[in-house]
Amino acid sequence: QVQLVESGGGSEQAGGSLRLSCAASGGTVSMYVMGWFRQAPGKEREFVAAISWSGGSTYYADSVKGRFTISRDNAKNTVYLQMNSLKPEDTAVYYCARDRAPWAAVRFSRFDYDTWGQGTQVTVSS
Repeated sequence: QVQLVESGGGSEQAGGSLRLSCAASGGTVSMYVMGWFRQAPGKEREFVAAISWSGGSTYYADSVKGRFTISRDNAKNTVYLQMNSLKPEDTAVYYCARDRAPWAAVRFSRFDYDTWGQGTQVTVSS
């Protein structure tokens, strides 16, 4: 059973940067679409970014487009989220997730992902 572990969260001032990592163990993620989601207090978990299994295609929520970059290193079984120009509204717990099916097209609903990390807190102050 694959396990996902996020790291790299923390506190940052508005305009700053953070880089999140998601390391997989106990199985491979190289054949799967990987996504990042976030959940702020009192809100539903929302899509942030996703990357195809090959890494050749990336997708972003409008709220982070141009500021966040998702990438992957299949040799290291790791996915990253580079977050620049952070805003207070980016404050949330960030989760990485693996799509439920290998070789799938990129999907954006959290219900299409069945393996989740424990989450890492990102707090952005103004």
